[in-house]
Amino acid sequence: MNKAHDSSYKLLFSEPEIIIDLLQGFVHEPWVNELDFSTLEKVSGSYISDDLRSREDDVIWRVKYQQGWIYVYLLIEFQSTIDAYMAVRLMSYMGLLYQDLIKTKQLTANKQLPPILPVVLYNGEKRWDAATELKDLIVKVPGGLEKYLPSLNYLLLDEGAFELKELTPLKNLVAAIFRLENSTTREDIVDVIGNLIEWLATPEQTRLRRSFTVWINRVVLRPASGLEQSIPHLNDLAEIRTMLAQRVSEWTNEWKHQGWIEGMEKGIEKGIEKGIEEGLKKGLESEKTLLVQLIERRFGYSASIAARDIIHPITNTDTIKQIGCLIIDCQDGESFLTVLKSM
Repeated sequence: MNKAHDSSYKLLFSEPEIIIDLLQGFVHEPWVNELDFSTLEKVSGSYISDDLRSREDDVIWRVKYQQGWIYVYLLIEFQSTIDAYMAVRLMSYMGLLYQDLIKTKQLTANKQLPPILPVVLYNGEKRWDAATELKDLIVKVPGGLEKYLPSLNYLLLDEGAFELKELTPLKNLVAAIFRLENSTTREDIVDVIGNLIEWLATPEQTRLRRSFTVWINRVVLRPASGLEQSIPHLNDLAEIRTMLAQRVSEWTNEWKHQGWIEGMEKGIEKGIEKGIEEGLKKGLESEKTLLVQLIERRFGYSASIAARDIIHPITNTDTIKQIGCLIIDCQDGESFLTVLKSM
């Protein structure tokens, strides 16, 4: 993931409103209701050791809970591949943070350590399947040794695992970020930006509006490599919404993964006419697998699972070609699956 993506994402999660919405909207546990969000503050560099400071993409906040602090360690993870040992990494990062809290005497009145909520924010293509509990990575042993094993759980927010239909009703800034990341149509993006304009209308929210504008420019509207047209840099959310509403003929990026429409149109056109015929010589199953992968990238994981069961028994090459064209023509996963089921 490029540095522009990293820095603009970190900029968003350096806003207190984002952290409040993350905790209130995605941590469904009673203790969240006891937090005093008026005390929420980003941990400054003076609290962080050199080892932790080198974790440039991570964001650390703290907030008062009853009489003490709770630390929110937000690990913004932009890897395209899943780290099977993320729990081990987090254990080491949390250890560094605890060492620094001890060194700077940031302890409770009875000299105990404050709790830390480790959060992994992941926006990769594949759904996260790594263990979220450290003990699950350690071989099971009998005879009482298990009581000495370290224990750590982290909160996983896998953006692609959320369905748009469950995010859309939420008046929540983090849900809006996930909706933008998972949007498959221009209309989806316009709707979310309209929500942001409505929610962030006060003068006090100017900086947050600017952070969203920077992030949308760099991440959501970032032109695909190799495309001749580029998206102009826009200075506010209203400009972005107007541009998207007007430039239908100039910009047809119907899903977030840059460059995919060009590759899809060319690849499907050539692949259906030539590649599929050659592929069928090696086996029809490989072409079915390719279609399911394309469906996941175009419409999301849930649509690909539903389509996979329909595509599996197909043996007619013409039908395979029709499905390839259908992936391009349909505007969303629901309409795609409706037509697919009727074929």
